[in-house]
Amino acid sequence: MDLARTEVGKAGRRARNLRGSVARLALMAGPVAFFAVFFAYPVAAIVARGLEVDGVWRFGRIGDVLAQSDVRHVLWFTTWQALASTALTLLVALPGAYVFARFDFPGKQVLRAVVTVPFVLPTVVVGTAFLALVGRGGLLDELWGVRLDTTVWAILLAHVFFNYAVVVRTVGGLWAQLDPRQEEAARMLGASRARAWRQVTLPALAPAVAAAALMVFLFTFTSFGVVQILGGPAFSTLEVEIYRQTSQVFDLSTAAVLTLIQFAAVVAVLAVHAWTVRRRESALRLVDAATTARRPRGAGQWALLAWVLATVALLVVLPLAVLVQRSLGAPGFGYYRALTEADGGAFLVPPIEAIGNSLQYALAATAIAVVIGALAAAALTRRDAGRFVRGFDALLMLPLGVSAVTVGFGFLIALDEPPLDLRASWILVPLAQALVGVPFVVRTMLPVLRAVDGRLREAAAVLGASPWRVWREVDLPMVRRALLVAAGFAFAVSLGEFGATVFIARPDNPTLPVAVARLLGRPGDMNYGQAMALSTILMLVCAVALVVLERLRTDRSGEF
Repeated sequence: MDLARTEVGKAGRRARNLRGSVARLALMAGPVAFFAVFFAYPVAAIVARGLEVDGVWRFGRIGDVLAQSDVRHVLWFTTWQALASTALTLLVALPGAYVFARFDFPGKQVLRAVVTVPFVLPTVVVGTAFLALVGRGGLLDELWGVRLDTTVWAILLAHVFFNYAVVVRTVGGLWAQLDPRQEEAARMLGASRARAWRQVTLPALAPAVAAAALMVFLFTFTSFGVVQILGGPAFSTLEVEIYRQTSQVFDLSTAAVLTLIQFAAVVAVLAVHAWTVRRRESALRLVDAATTARRPRGAGQWALLAWVLATVALLVVLPLAVLVQRSLGAPGFGYYRALTEADGGAFLVPPIEAIGNSLQYALAATAIAVVIGALAAAALTRRDAGRFVRGFDALLMLPLGVSAVTVGFGFLIALDEPPLDLRASWILVPLAQALVGVPFVVRTMLPVLRAVDGRLREAAAVLGASPWRVWREVDLPMVRRALLVAAGFAFAVSLGEFGATVFIARPDNPTLPVAVARLLGRPGDMNYGQAMALSTILMLVCAVALVVLERLRTDRSGEF
């Protein structure tokens, strides 16, 4: 009898495991199909178009392109500026990470939201803000006759501005959860403050610092909007060069080779990032972040807090304030009123219509990203997933690093004939924007889904609930807030997507980032002022989305 019960139990477990595997495959089917059709296929199409000659792939073309001195210079500058931007960001932001992790002071939550605003801003707005600060006629030019646009320093400072929150929230989130008593114990045993930090805290923080550094490197290695606006003709990253080769030179062969180079670099960075995240998840014992923060003590800690506040004021608040000030330069809100007029030049419609277009596209992209991302996160929930599922997790991150320019141009090449002739369809823009939003949805929902007690799902399944009902009755109530946060991130990211949208947005339906770029590309103070006005509007919309995200946060770690 006992043997029979054992066999029945084993059979039941095998049946549940089989149903779980089938359910996971069913959940993965939608995201896999979405990424295959709207990511892998367009990228493969443009690479094939560039490397194929008379039906034969000429891989020797890769060596030919790499032999060109200007291409080697672009590759060198892309890598160099990404390394310099990463090092400078860590240097500037690590003190801020410590302050947010260990200090408790009035206005801390507001300041946390302020430093996060640049991260959700479109790169076009970031470039425009620094153009208003360091460019021709900018604040530094007016005060001291100093111009930094078309210099590498403008690019580096803009990258620090954009990625400051990545380090503060990624490293600071972990730092706040490290037990300070470990460092205090080392001090009691005779270690100096510096030695205790170096031997106790730094090793624990190393995975978070490495993960943040890799994220910053990835974002700056694939930088497009910032370099396009601030770099001028003297500086070009791989992403900017891909755009130039496809839209201006029409050399698809060179663009395809550059895409492959960037793709290989991104895959390598993502592999290292996944390894550092696994170390971070498995090697640390954490405490409640609410118990580790306290008011600053002593002159040194108050001086550090003052330094961080000054850094935030100069690096984050000042560029945004100058952007708003420049948008108000014409009497009677003249730049804003000019947005309601169509000039028949760069725009077939009044530029103000870009606001409605962007909101509509972003809402549609958010809906797509939430559905696809939620399905993918549900499929990745179990920690005992095999290599195939873990590989799928890594693939979901690729749109963050693969050239958005390649994806956008690939849309035009690949989706141009039945049954996927979408070139004239409005849905093309939301599809491209959703590709960037899906990774944020997955990264936001996955930790919460993994925190759900698996025994609740098993109990519901034993009682006869279908996988869909298990999700609806067990998972959804616990992850509803995370789902809203994920939707907010997807909305903000979709609103500012530029690299792909610049190719596929129709002239009579421009988005806000595309409209800003077009205005900056035209001479005249009125066009410049309208670009500042549109950038300010876009910044305010993103800031409102961020405030909503802060109110909906499901944890106190402060991590992305």
